[in-house]
Amino acid sequence: MIRAPVPRVRVALAVVLLGISAVAFAVIETYTFSDSGLEARYHALSQELRCPKCQNQNIADSNAPIAKDLRFLLHSKLEQGATDDEILSFMVARYGEFVRYRPAVDSNTWVLWFGPGALALLGLVLLARQLGRKDMPSASVSEQDLQQLRDQVAERQASEGRS
Repeated sequence: MIRAPVPRVRVALAVVLLGISAVAFAVIETYTFSDSGLEARYHALSQELRCPKCQNQNIADSNAPIAKDLRFLLHSKLEQGATDDEILSFMVARYGEFVRYRPAVDSNTWVLWFGPGALALLGLVLLARQLGRKDMPSASVSEQDLQQLRDQVAERQASEGRS
């Protein structure tokens, strides 16, 4: 009789199979470069450029056809002698600022660059104001109220003393 594997073994087997399948779908392209410096620039720029279709992957990791075209275009531009700035400018002109993971700081991207910091600062200011606020009621008691309390205590003590 064959026993079914325990759940931990099944989970481990699933993780191994998923890991193997991820390697099988990895992007494997071989470009020949005339210079090792160009290859280093290629890898750096392919990490910097976002796939227009995938939107959450760079072109180095994406299997989308547009990413493949962008990698080929990047290789061609590098071999033609284009600088990194020229390549990035070309890509931005063609696909918009979204194609860069780190867009340039300009009037269109101020909110993107400075919005999170401004919101964090605003939150800290509001938190400091809330913690510094003294909402406790005043502890001042009028002399008349104090006298009424004394009279009530005296009455109770007198009534308890009689019983």
